Amino acid sequence: MTNEKAVAGKLLQINAIRLNPQQPFTWASGWKSPIYCDNRKTLSFPYIRDFVKSELCNVIFESFPDADLLAGVATAGIAWGAMAADQLKLPYIYVRPKPKEHGLGNQVEGFYEAGQKVVVIEDLISTGKSSLQVCDVLHEQGLIIEGMVSIFTYGFDVAAAAFEKAGIPLKSLTNYPTLISLAVEQGIVGPETEATLLNWRKDPANWKP
Repeated sequence: MTNEKAVAGKLLQINAIRLNPQQPFTWASGWKSPIYCDNRKTLSFPYIRDFVKSELCNVIFESFPDADLLAGVATAGIAWGAMAADQLKLPYIYVRPKPKEHGLGNQVEGFYEAGQKVVVIEDLISTGKSSLQVCDVLHEQGLIIEGMVSIFTYGFDVAAAAFEKAGIPLKSLTNYPTLISLAVEQGIVGPETEATLLNWRKDPANWKP
C-alpha cells in the first residue's frame, strides 16, 4: 500500500471524508460538492493522528531538509504544524487569517527572523487561494517559503496553476483521485458514482448533482 493510499484509508476509516453525490454539501464559495473533508476529526483518534503526523514529518524531512521553522495555518493547520515541529525539533509559528484586533496586533504568532526558511503546514487545499495568502503574509515578514505540505488536496487545476505561478512547491499526503479509487475498491461507492465524483473535480464551480 502506497503512503497516499494509506492516508486516504485512515481518513475513510474515521469518516473524516464524507461522500454524498445525491445530497451535496455547499462550500463557503457557494460551490456544490459531493465530498466533505474534515481533517480536524483525525485529531480525536490518537493512533491515526500519530500516523498522519509521522507522514507529515517524513515529507517535510525528505522534501524540505533546509527548513529553519514550520508555520501552521489557522485554524486547522495549527495543531498539525505544532505536532510536526515538535517531532522534527524545529521552531514553530502560526498565521492568523487577519491581524489580532487587540494587544500587539500580530498576524504571525511566535518568534522568527527575516531570512529564515519556512515550510507552511495546511490541512486541506482546494483552490489554494487562502493558503497562498498566508504565504504572502510570511513573505511580507521577510521569510523565505520553502514549500507547503497539506494532508489532503482536491487537485484542482486552478490550485496547481496558482502554486506554480507563486513558485511554491506543494506536497500533499493524499489526494482526491487516490481517495475515490480506494472508496470504489472498498465498496463505499459504485462505478456509476465514481464517474460522478470524478466529473465533479473537472469543473467544480459549475457542477450540478
